[in-house]
Amino acid sequence: MDIGRRLRELREDKKMSQGDIEHKTGLLRCYISRVENGHTVPVIETLEKMARALDAPLYAILYERKGEAQTGKEDEVSDWASRGKGAREFRKFRQAVAGMSAEDRNTFMFMAEKVARGRKK
Repeated sequence: MDIGRRLRELREDKKMSQGDIEHKTGLLRCYISRVENGHTVPVIETLEKMARALDAPLYAILYERKGEAQTGKEDEVSDWASRGKGAREFRKFRQAVAGMSAEDRNTFMFMAEKVARGRKK
């Protein structure tokens, strides 16, 4: 999973510039660029800010389906964390990540990205 690529896809799908995201989140445009280009892995709170600015659910950034960015459209696949077992699992995941230190979150995101890249090969 390449979070930066997913953020860029979502932003471009919404026809927004990095400047638009900067104004909505208060994050610097150079930071947004570093995230989108894979030089920086944002903490979960920053991802939440970016998701709100993109008017998309957080899982749309983390969930990948056949290389397409999820835009929050209602369908069975993109709705996996909205109800039932998926919602409970996602809530537990959010709570676990929120309880981590910033260093642990960065390590977790780094490892998750490595695992996801390894599966594509």
